[in-house]
Amino acid sequence: MVAQVIDGKAFAAKVRAQVADQVAKLKEENGITPGLAVVLVGEDPASQVYVRSKGKMTVEVGMNSYEHKLDAATSEADLLALIEKLNNDPAVHGILVQLPLPRHLNEDLVINSIDPAKDVDGFHISNVGLLGTGQKSMVPCTPLGCLMMLRDHHGSLSGMDAVVIGRSNIVGKPMAQLLLGDSCTVTIAHSRTKDLPDVVRRADIVVAAVGRPEMVPGDWIKEGATVIDVGINRIERDGKTKLVGDVDYASAAERAGAITPVPGGVGPMTIACLLANTLTACCRSNGLPEPEGLTA
Repeated sequence: MVAQVIDGKAFAAKVRAQVADQVAKLKEENGITPGLAVVLVGEDPASQVYVRSKGKMTVEVGMNSYEHKLDAATSEADLLALIEKLNNDPAVHGILVQLPLPRHLNEDLVINSIDPAKDVDGFHISNVGLLGTGQKSMVPCTPLGCLMMLRDHHGSLSGMDAVVIGRSNIVGKPMAQLLLGDSCTVTIAHSRTKDLPDVVRRADIVVAAVGRPEMVPGDWIKEGATVIDVGINRIERDGKTKLVGDVDYASAAERAGAITPVPGGVGPMTIACLLANTLTACCRSNGLPEPEGLTA
């Protein structure tokens, strides 16, 4: 068996095109332009790249992009004051504070100061609670992207056995909640799970989000299973730097029915879902119907 490759780059382009169509419709019919504000504190190189990419794609789909770049020494009080200003700005429908923050800033306090309705990262404790109880919430972007790809590949996920490897608040836990919401039978596995290979082998769906390069070998994968690899790990191999996932792609692709590559799999979906979340937040704040297929 040779696995079908789930092309996240192509699927993300499709999602961005859907968002752009809906944004154009919002402007034409309601005179509303969704706005995304991104706050970057400090000069972390990776964060700067992400912020530039987010700003570029926000403009490409027709939204307003507001970037706030603050000095690394910015005080917590000043950062919270900016967030409060954005919370009260009707032109801003989504707020994202780029993580990680400098060590002197309390990330939980900062995230929970964002208006939950504008929390397009889905990290606010209120959104976490709403998602966990099956209510309408803002959904974290990476798990949302994984869910969209799984729905696109399978149609219905009802009754499927899913294993999520990793229990982070950003991916593992919300991913499990989303799969439960689509009526999967869900196991959250992690580094201390007993007989982890056997747990993974029974899964129809494997979502690997543990942050360990190529931790999951092909012989852990059930024949025909769908593998969603969230990991992005930079390793040295043959004297070169290479990006690999949490799954050993070559051996897993021989057993899986479908698999996401790294790079080009889950990664591109994260920004696409950030834009989708901003559109959803805009529609909700204006009492308009949510766009279909762009949220959980």
